[in-house]
Parts: sequence; C-alpha cells; structure tokens
Amino acid sequence: MSKGSKFTVELEQETDGRWIAEVQELPGVLCYGASRESALAKAEALALRVVADRLETGEKLPVPTSVAFSLV
Repeated sequence: MSKGSKFTVELEQETDGRWIAEVQELPGVLCYGASRESALAKAEALALRVVADRLETGEKLPVPTSVAFSLV
C-alpha cells in the first residue's frame, strides 16, 4: 500500500441474519455484528489495532500513513 491507501471492507449478510465485515488488505481482519453498522465498526477498530501492532513491533509491512475505509 502506498501513502494514503484505503482499506476495502467487504460486507455480507449471513443466512442467520448476522453481518460479516472483512478488511481485504489485512488477512484475518474479519468481524461479525448484529447489524451492518456494528460489523463495520468492529472491523474498522480491529484493522486499526492490527496496523498499530505492526507499527509497534517494527514489522516491515506496507502500512499506510493515513487510514481510510471504503465499502464494496
């Protein structure tokens, strides 16, 4: 990712009614919520935690310097 990259969040409703949100650029960042908004908020928060953790541990990953989210 380059400076100012966006994270893409894919939202989908499961057959049981729950929503699932997945951040495409961060494998494993996947969250469920009772509503679309809840799943999105949880995924955004988890993505920020993952990015912060990677910055703190000095992982050499393509981490954006600014974070934005877009829905698909």
